Amino acid sequence: MIQISNIHLPLEGGEDQLRKKAERILGLRPGQIEQIDLVRQSVDARRKSDVHYVCTVRVSVPGEAKVLARCRDKNVTAWRAEPYVFPPVRRTSPLPPVVAGMGPAGLFAALFLARAGLPPVVLERGRPVEERTEDVERFWATGQLSPASNVQFGEGGAGTFSDGKLTTGTHDGRIPAVLSALVEFGAPADIVWSHKPHIGTDVLRTVVKNLRQELRRLGCDVRFGHRLTGLEIRDGRLAAVTTENEQGGRVDVPCDALILAPGHSARDTFRMLHEAGVPMEQKAFAVGVRIEHRQAAISQVQYGPAWERLPAADYKLSCHLPNGRSAFTFCVCPGGQVVAAASDYGQVVTNGMSLRARDGANINGGFLVGVGPGDFPGTDPLAGVRFQEQWERAAWDLGTGNAPPVFDPSRPIFHAPAQRVGDFLAGRPSEGPGAIRPTYRPGVTWTDLSRCLPGCVTDTLRQALPLFDRKVSGFAEPDAVLTGVETRSSSPVRILRDETCQSALRGLYPCGEGAGYAGGIMSAAVDGIRVAEAVAGGK
Repeated sequence: MIQISNIHLPLEGGEDQLRKKAERILGLRPGQIEQIDLVRQSVDARRKSDVHYVCTVRVSVPGEAKVLARCRDKNVTAWRAEPYVFPPVRRTSPLPPVVAGMGPAGLFAALFLARAGLPPVVLERGRPVEERTEDVERFWATGQLSPASNVQFGEGGAGTFSDGKLTTGTHDGRIPAVLSALVEFGAPADIVWSHKPHIGTDVLRTVVKNLRQELRRLGCDVRFGHRLTGLEIRDGRLAAVTTENEQGGRVDVPCDALILAPGHSARDTFRMLHEAGVPMEQKAFAVGVRIEHRQAAISQVQYGPAWERLPAADYKLSCHLPNGRSAFTFCVCPGGQVVAAASDYGQVVTNGMSLRARDGANINGGFLVGVGPGDFPGTDPLAGVRFQEQWERAAWDLGTGNAPPVFDPSRPIFHAPAQRVGDFLAGRPSEGPGAIRPTYRPGVTWTDLSRCLPGCVTDTLRQALPLFDRKVSGFAEPDAVLTGVETRSSSPVRILRDETCQSALRGLYPCGEGAGYAGGIMSAAVDGIRVAEAVAGGK
């Protein structure tokens, strides 16, 4: 096929106009293109008076070699499909592999192992996504939290209650295989060609359910309510894993290949691994808040007069400051809401979420500052975990007051501390909202966020606000809402592995975001496939 990039298409343009432009570029008569496939589409809004799409297409035409030979356009190239192929299976062990964790990494590891004829035992501490959704909605409505089934734990992983964003900085050859599988299980077809693909939390839940049904059809033993609690080690190799079921009973699973995809909030798992002597190290992550603006205001700034003809706009901002710190926006959720994302009582954590339609009144994004081992209280691998817990407890105390860390229907709990941007910059507590209403449930407490953030983070966010406002006018709007704290942008640890994707404890394959090898749905899914390849290739 022939690939043509950098085709400008009006916002009202469609496939017919795209086809005509492609024919014109290739010097063809109308109707000579036999097939045209959209490969990439993005919005060019650099000139607000001329906002348009920029497209890449692949076309099939008779005599492609001759057409390419006479075309001198630098945007025209030959293209040949190179589909992903799972490598040959060489594993000979009679034991099925075990996958712990049903986030993107674990799900895709299990899927590709099963399709290769190695259906694994799949362990998930939480509940199926249908039950998990009910648990999460109950938590947001009442403050009654299920420690095993919440925004962090359960089928689909933490990304299930997010924007379902599929952007990634990696250019791995496995990405098309991930996108194809997601569409197969119910994701919108536009994720294949959109410059900023997203599924939306509502659609993603259906995708996760369909994927699980396929795993079971392929022979996987999927066990919900099984939390990994121990490892049995013999002669430096993994021999079995221990789990605790929902009734509190112990279940031992013989295992010589464990794909460990725990998610970034599995603190009890990190502690268990550390006590077992599994090599781990501290890892940098980020701390900050969620910032909310009016979606219409951001869309108008980003797209100009064309904003009403386009999907909800987003932004991506970063800066490096004289104090040596970097601030950036993360996981921006157009038309979304700020969500309570705690996984235990006595801590408050925020995240962002959008439906597929992205039709809410507000846009929110993580507004974060990088932190690293030099900031953590200690030198052991779990120092970053303690750092997260410290500020999450401070947010609990500030948002909920002196409520005990248990469910009490008679008083509000899990309220998050919030502050208007104007007050934050002025260093004074907020007493209530302005024009922008916070979307966080169960509710917010208006206060001074500097009391639940490290000083270096507070100072950096204050310096970054006016800089970001120059890039996106209105970012530092006084009525914009800051809700804290966001501490789980990524894992605070890395579980070390070698070129075979194994730990020094042979048979243990750390995988995905929680293990420190990914940063989002797409990169976690890709890492799941990568580790599945390593397991299948072993003996």
